[in-house]
Amino acid sequence: MDEKYQGITTYKIGEVAKRADVNKETVRYYEQRELIPKPDRRRSGYRIFTQRHIDQIKFIKRAQQLGFTLTEIKELLELRLDEESSCSEIKEEAQQKYQDVSEKIDDLLRIKETLTNLIDSCSKDRPIRDCPILEALEGKNNTGKQLRK
Repeated sequence: MDEKYQGITTYKIGEVAKRADVNKETVRYYEQRELIPKPDRRRSGYRIFTQRHIDQIKFIKRAQQLGFTLTEIKELLELRLDEESSCSEIKEEAQQKYQDVSEKIDDLLRIKETLTNLIDSCSKDRPIRDCPILEALEGKNNTGKQLRK
């Protein structure tokens, strides 16, 4: 074992993936995107991962579950490592994500209402040329206006 890692448990990529509940390709991708620190290599060529890598991958996955993009997560990780950063900067990021999510919810509710109206306006006995759903998608009736933001 490398002198640098004496007393520190190290892992191969498969074990890291298993402990972080992701696949190996995800670990490689996060490494490529510089979301996790580039691991050292053993003389044999195997990467040397530590618990820090596992913890950081879990952080990334939890942030993704909250809707953060990988670009946003990278910013959060950089703020986390910056001694000059404050909690208020992280709060700003979270508030912006909250605003984005709220807008998406509003959009989805609007889409839901429009689809409900279109479905309700459709009679299965009408010929296809008079289908209000197709007309709305083609921009031929007022119901379709609700599709725009």
